[in-house]
Amino acid sequence: MLVERSFNYLCVFQLQQGIGRPSVYHAVVVIFLEFFAWGLLTTPMLTVLHETFPQHTFLMNGLIQGVKGLLSFMSAPLIGALSDVWGRRTFLLVTVFFTCAPIPLMRLSPWWYFAMISMSGAFSVTFSVIFAYVADVTDERERSTAYGLVSATFAASLVTSPAIGAYLSAWYGDNLVVLVATLVALADICFILLAVPESLPDKMRLNTWGAPISWEQADPFTSLRKVGQDPTVLLICITVFLSYLPEAGQYSSFFLYLRQVINFSSTTIAVFIGVVGILSIIAQTLLLTLLMRTLGNKNTVLLGLGFQILQLAWYGLGSEPWMIWAAGAVAAMSSITFPAVSALVSQSADPDKQGVVQGMITGIRGLCNGLGPALYGFIFFLFNVELNTLDPIQGDFNVDPLPVQSPTERGLIPGPPFLLGACSVVFAFMVALFIPEKPSRSSFASQLSLGDKPQLDTSAV
Repeated sequence: MLVERSFNYLCVFQLQQGIGRPSVYHAVVVIFLEFFAWGLLTTPMLTVLHETFPQHTFLMNGLIQGVKGLLSFMSAPLIGALSDVWGRRTFLLVTVFFTCAPIPLMRLSPWWYFAMISMSGAFSVTFSVIFAYVADVTDERERSTAYGLVSATFAASLVTSPAIGAYLSAWYGDNLVVLVATLVALADICFILLAVPESLPDKMRLNTWGAPISWEQADPFTSLRKVGQDPTVLLICITVFLSYLPEAGQYSSFFLYLRQVINFSSTTIAVFIGVVGILSIIAQTLLLTLLMRTLGNKNTVLLGLGFQILQLAWYGLGSEPWMIWAAGAVAAMSSITFPAVSALVSQSADPDKQGVVQGMITGIRGLCNGLGPALYGFIFFLFNVELNTLDPIQGDFNVDPLPVQSPTERGLIPGPPFLLGACSVVFAFMVALFIPEKPSRSSFASQLSLGDKPQLDTSAV
């Protein structure tokens, strides 16, 4: 009875058409609002993190983000497979809701806030569903540009939101910032409910509606085992893992690193994010399209990995603010890597397997989101880089990045985890050299086929 009611509810939900025909722009708005809400919390989160964990702040931050990433890894294949059966719109709503659920708890209960961030990883796989949505509404020629637009929108959401959040925090307090972020997240949920149409074609959805999901599709470790069965799949997945592992660790701790080691003010951090974000938008729209057409997918991936190596090495060795600003410009160019990889994978998968294949890649990224932050936090801990002092946010509007006094003594290598990350990307570059320019679709089809595996009853989901 419960399964029947759930099925009827999903049927009614899917029949709601939204506004207009499904398009890339629907996906763009969903991503923008979700990450704009989180971008507003950049400054308050630094304060709350230090207040909640005054000892070993980098380490605790890494553990929190690590648990979230591991849960994301566990859930991404299942959510991707279910979106191939039940449609994208349902799971856009689910993933956005649970990703944004911790936001109101930041000021209500910091401990519950960080606990919810960790637990929300089970559904924080919006990109997996978004890329499948984009694949539904684009053809192969448009897909790389569309993925670049989605990634650029993610960067655009972080261009102004940290600066806005820092300004509101300084003048009106953190409570207002949390309230605004909550309202933006609610607006995103309402947009999905009212405006986003289903992208999965009716004939594809109706033919598979209520069909059982195989254990192969639901088990993330099965996905990892499958990648070794085809050389091309294996090469792409290893490249994603080795390149995204340091990126995930960097993203989780970089703002703390700028504040503690480089001694950037809160406003300088917001300006830095904005500048890098603007450059990333240019790189992922204009430059990505040009590079795809002239160099091809594989060479674009290699170029992005080359920029990432340079960026991480510069972050690791840079001890002066101008070095960080220069490395940020290089980081913008490295942002073309993942859209190029996603396009390469998508072109090699059948239309009805886009959710599964994007879920597999997102699952690997989720594994990196678990291992990367924990690895960075542990290395910072080993090298005794701790957040011992944190000045109040109020009045902290000096954009001059030159530090008056450094809160920590700078060693010979300011950022050891970044150098380790650069070495990881070097290996990713070497692996990517062996990826075919155009992998055969049959390879992915064989990897994603259901076969004769035992079936998972969807009533348990």
